[in-house]
Amino acid sequence: MSEVEQLKQRIEELEKENRRLNREFESSYDMTLEVLGDALELKEGQTEAHSRRVTAFAIAIARAMGIPPESREMRVIARGAFLHDIGKMAIPDTILRKPGPLTPEEVEVMRQHPYHGYQMLKMIPFLQEAAEIVHAHHERFDGRGYPRGSKGRDIPLGARITAIANTLDAITSDLPYRRAQSVQAARREIEAEVEQQFDPEIVKVFLSMSPSVWEELRKQIMRGLGRQATPTGSSD
Repeated sequence: MSEVEQLKQRIEELEKENRRLNREFESSYDMTLEVLGDALELKEGQTEAHSRRVTAFAIAIARAMGIPPESREMRVIARGAFLHDIGKMAIPDTILRKPGPLTPEEVEVMRQHPYHGYQMLKMIPFLQEAAEIVHAHHERFDGRGYPRGSKGRDIPLGARITAIANTLDAITSDLPYRRAQSVQAARREIEAEVEQQFDPEIVKVFLSMSPSVWEELRKQIMRGLGRQATPTGSSD
């Protein structure tokens, strides 16, 4: 074997090893995210894996929009969706777990969680893009959201997708102040907020998807956790 061939073979071996190490790093990163997600659920007293459902819903919407499943963009969206509420770690338990309505002052404290989440994640190299999604997931398409009042496509795509996924899960889950509503009710509520809270193009994709997609995703996640899925029903 010539020196050139030997060098070529060595380069190929190094590239293969680099790909293996990258997969290991990706796996360790995702394990870190799992720990963060579990810690948040413990703090909030959640029992139904909100972050996991929002992630699954966001991925489904992104795939329907044509974003390749194995792409870097999809990984960023998934990580941002999974960590969207991580800033709630900085919210006092007395507010976060309050069973009744929040006071105006408490609402303002709660509204700081996207900023806290961004501050927690922005210095971590592999989460910098996801941190932008975390920061912007409560922004509104019409510019009346928080914390920065960003508008339209100035809001990161992943945050615009996560906003819909987050709203879908909130409406179809039991909350301290109301029972879960149906997927159809969530679809109507999201459609009513087109060009106000939500990006109309993403809403169009969302509405084109069968309601059974969301019900099945919820069941899969809850089965994976060994829990009973919250019923969402097929009608009001």
